Amino acid sequence: MKVKTNYDIKPRYQKFLNQHLGPHVSEHACDKEIRKRDTLPLERQMAAKKVNTFIQANKNYIKVVCGRNGGTPQGNNQFKSNKPFPVVTCKLKSGQRHPNCQYRGKKSTRYIVLGCDQEWPVHYEEGIINV
Repeated sequence: MKVKTNYDIKPRYQKFLNQHLGPHVSEHACDKEIRKRDTLPLERQMAAKKVNTFIQANKNYIKVVCGRNGGTPQGNNQFKSNKPFPVVTCKLKSGQRHPNCQYRGKKSTRYIVLGCDQEWPVHYEEGIINV
């Protein structure tokens, strides 16, 4: 059995950062950010992505969620942040084909759930409003 190394995780971590790291992303910049980052998978670049969430924090604060000090295990290598994060959620409002996709952004504060691999965030699962 092959043991994963950080070299295996690095491309997945970089993809996660490209898609979801947004310390300075505003709710008014969804169209620009999604186009700039080209967050669509190559096989789906003709179809518009329905939703994309940007976490308004630096990568070090986000990475902490994948450890016991900053996150709570949820099973299946997922961790819920112990503190809420400001996020911008960009939802498709019109246009089904890239590059004509237009998004509406909404800013909120949520507990985030991340998929982690060896304490590195590799997937944004969801944001949870604490009730």
